[in-house]
Amino acid sequence: MSLQVEKLEKNMAKLTIEVPAEEFDAAIKNAYNKNKNKFSIPGFRKGKAPLAMLEKMYGAGIFYEDAANEVIDASYPKAAEESKEEIVSTPEIKVTQIEKGKAFIYEATVALKPEVTLGEYKGVEVKKAEAVVTDEDVENELTAARKKNGRLIDVEDGAIEDGDNTIIDFTGYIDDKTFDGGAGTDYPLVIGSHSFIEGFEDQLIGKKKGETCDVNVTFPAEYHADELAGKPAKFVVTIKEVKRNELPELNDEFASEASEFDTLDELKADIRKAAAQDAEGRQATEARDAFIAKLQEGLEIPVPKGVKANMVEEQLKGMTPDPEKATKEQKAQAEETVEKDLRDQMVLDALAEKLDVQVSQSDVFNFLASIAQQYGMDPNNFIQAIIKNGQLGSAVQEVGRSKGLLAGMRAVKFTADGEVVDLSAFLGEAAEDEECESVEAASAAAAVADELSAKDDAKDAE
Repeated sequence: MSLQVEKLEKNMAKLTIEVPAEEFDAAIKNAYNKNKNKFSIPGFRKGKAPLAMLEKMYGAGIFYEDAANEVIDASYPKAAEESKEEIVSTPEIKVTQIEKGKAFIYEATVALKPEVTLGEYKGVEVKKAEAVVTDEDVENELTAARKKNGRLIDVEDGAIEDGDNTIIDFTGYIDDKTFDGGAGTDYPLVIGSHSFIEGFEDQLIGKKKGETCDVNVTFPAEYHADELAGKPAKFVVTIKEVKRNELPELNDEFASEASEFDTLDELKADIRKAAAQDAEGRQATEARDAFIAKLQEGLEIPVPKGVKANMVEEQLKGMTPDPEKATKEQKAQAEETVEKDLRDQMVLDALAEKLDVQVSQSDVFNFLASIAQQYGMDPNNFIQAIIKNGQLGSAVQEVGRSKGLLAGMRAVKFTADGEVVDLSAFLGEAAEDEECESVEAASAAAAVADELSAKDDAKDAE
């Protein structure tokens, strides 16, 4: 195998790979042996027709595709390693020569990891808002606990209110004609859940059990079904059931039933303590984000196109059932998220390199074991699957980023309103023995961020 590397613009490279003719011819024979039983040729038993006969009848290139895939799969990883380039994308393959008896030549266009040079960051003060727990924070938590411990009661005569649980039948019409997906029977709908088209649920407020009413809405301009997008519709809705969450009284009895505490005051004190810890966590998260922003300050960090495209596609899969029908807003959000993630990853890689972060085998295995535990999987089976799927390198990178982030944040002084913020609960103390440094500690700030982000999203959805 021979290799030529050509650097292209925008952190791209073209690898021209030449595989000897004998290797390509051997791959053709392998493809023939795998597929010969599929052919029935007059004068030969099934699967016994020689290669030359099949090539004569179906063309010389009958097995070229399978043979090409075999030699590319075998040669590209070796070529990528031999190139000594930091390749961060899957290759775009273009075959430039394919013929029996000749060398197989193809081009692999790949994205390279951009070079990131960090400036000075140590000793920089990053101001963050002070963590404060208000009485309102405590009351909100108490309200959530009451809702969780409430009981649904039938509302026979009262009007529907925001938050009520209903059972409805509905039929939708556009231009006085029904449409696919526009009808439902015994459909459970929580008023205020925003699970229906904007304005639908609001028009049910004030109605009563047993009533039938018209609900007029307009489908969004970028609705996932093109035939409905932007069109006005009328729904005939029958309210069959209304239930309301009856909240328990806020007293010592509630505290003893809903928690491990005997009195309401004890419960409030615990909520305030937990809220304070959450606030500290938020502050740690803000400090982490500010630190990464500081690292990126004044830097031009180009995002590799090949990597971005694949990641955007994966991001959209988590946002909509059909990524191909994603809205402009969803695509823009996905691109923004991916670009930020990629820039964060690249700057943290540079930080880990600058700090000469060392990642041990135990670091990686501890990291993978913690992930397995989160998903209720056997750690050994999970680790073996990671190795088998060739994802161990990605795990090593993630651990390196976490350790670099931790070490870097320890070197920075964080302040809030002029007062030094103590983040030791999240950052820990620097370990002299590298083997003793915990991966869990290194990723503590990130874990807090994810948890709090999930909580904030849940609150926004309420």
